[in-house]
Amino acid sequence: MGEVYRAHDSRLNRDVAIKLLPAEFAHHEDRLRRFEQEARATSALNHPNILTVYDIGEHEGSPFMVTELLEGEELRQRLDHGPIPLRKVTEYAQQIVSGLSAAHEKGIVHRDLKPENLFITNDDRVKILDFGLAKLREPKTTSQGSEDATMKALTNPGVVMGTAGYMSPEQVRGQATDYRSDIFSFGLILHEMISGRRALQRETMAETMSAILKEEPEELTKSNPNVSPALDRIVRRCLEKKPERRFQSTSDLGFALESLSASTGSSSLTVPEVIAELESPRLSRIPILYALGFLLLLGGIVAGLVGTRLFRQAPVPNYEQLTFRRGFVYHARFAPDGQTIVYSGAWNDHPSEIFSTRAGLS
Repeated sequence: MGEVYRAHDSRLNRDVAIKLLPAEFAHHEDRLRRFEQEARATSALNHPNILTVYDIGEHEGSPFMVTELLEGEELRQRLDHGPIPLRKVTEYAQQIVSGLSAAHEKGIVHRDLKPENLFITNDDRVKILDFGLAKLREPKTTSQGSEDATMKALTNPGVVMGTAGYMSPEQVRGQATDYRSDIFSFGLILHEMISGRRALQRETMAETMSAILKEEPEELTKSNPNVSPALDRIVRRCLEKKPERRFQSTSDLGFALESLSASTGSSSLTVPEVIAELESPRLSRIPILYALGFLLLLGGIVAGLVGTRLFRQAPVPNYEQLTFRRGFVYHARFAPDGQTIVYSGAWNDHPSEIFSTRAGLS
């Protein structure tokens, strides 16, 4: 895409990185478009897990972009040494999904997510890089590239774009993409972090693309027997061939990942297995009283219809208020015991957290 230099900002006394598109490439329509696309996408985002852009401009016919200077290594370099410890896998995965979620909320789909575009800083913060193929709300799919960066169009009328081993099935087919395509690519990366091997990489590009469309990755337990069933389910759901069977938002995906280590809320219940079973469409920003009230109502109706009095009129359900703070619930589920309720709540404009409570304790 261009040349990157280390530089010093004398006005603010800080080191920065300058990404420059050389003048001889500035007239190359595709390179210029991708450079401008990256600048537009990245500058629209302000998130700790996305590369920060300080400035953009042009010097002697060469477009440039000034960004924060990162010290560390690409995720690819880390993976070259083998699998990543599961505790770190969960930590990195949550950070990647947090950054993706921020991009998706702005209507930006990355479309080229891969270990080479994920950077791990010296303080273990993951940064998403290179939005050169990002889709910025425009419905038309036009991006192109080369094999180990991006791939040229191979079919009509669609355009194939992305990196061969990390594309979603819809990218391989040249179909329209949305945020669920990023979720598939993330699933491939997550699988690789756990197993230490590329999930669907084959000897040739054509075989790799065919594997993405038709084959399933190797079972994670074969390469890492310590992987939990909950984490395995998350990976498998990300890698569903049909977009409608994957997580339907990165916030749902983030909630499932958070649940792997969440354990406390208003009680001491451990909740990983409860949340990992989230298979239904998300409840997005529904006031918590309505969400929990609906679940309690449903439970009352089912209980009233069971047993010897199946055909009698169901008793009127009892409503019990379980929370009293002002905010929103993103998800709410009953635990297997039928009494514990696990939910993700955001109170008083603070970030979402996971809580659990029991009926009859308020």
